[in-house]
Amino acid sequence: MPPPDSVREHGSAEEPAPASVPESAPASRRSKITPERAQELYTAVLDLLRESGYESLTMEGVAARTRCGKSTLYRQWGSKPELVVAALHGTRRMRLPDIDTGTLADDLREAARAIGEASERDTPLMHALSHAALQSPELLCALREALIVPEIAAIDAMVRRAQARGEIAADLPGAEYVAAQLLGVMRARPLLEGRYADAAYLTRFVEKAILPGLGLGLGPGLGLAAGAPES
Repeated sequence: MPPPDSVREHGSAEEPAPASVPESAPASRRSKITPERAQELYTAVLDLLRESGYESLTMEGVAARTRCGKSTLYRQWGSKPELVVAALHGTRRMRLPDIDTGTLADDLREAARAIGEASERDTPLMHALSHAALQSPELLCALREALIVPEIAAIDAMVRRAQARGEIAADLPGAEYVAAQLLGVMRARPLLEGRYADAAYLTRFVEKAILPGLGLGLGPGLGLAAGAPES
């Protein structure tokens, strides 16, 4: 039996589904995996992606890592791309929406710390999926919704609050690029320097690159904390 169409579309080297497993399983059969077990499977999928990349990920590998039958995975998700999309949607985290310190500078510092603390998990995942995502609208959408869009929305909200307070001008040209700068450098640093953009690095980037571009001076005591490592 040839691989499902969704597998061929994504250029995956994944093995075809067992002939005994129907591509469209009844809802009653899909309900056997509990939400807790699904989270275990999703975590394993993302760990394998970080370790070996999308092309090397197989349903057989997920089954071995999770001690789950391969036929169960096919019944529940149908194909590798569908499982990866489900894992991204099922592990979405909201790190930034609660940040509201009262000033844009401190909001962005807090955002930098939160993003930097997750960079060792999120950056490898984005790199592992980026090539495949550009060939799959569904996978790209899931990647953006899980790792990118919530953070862009939260940072844009910080900027809008600052504009409403009169902290920065409403028509400041650089305001719309704050999220792109902060999230872009997180992904770029491993390629440029071979190191993750951790919390200390992203905080320095906010203070030395983003804030001056917004017309916000550091002021006394607002620079990198004394003794903080230049990582």
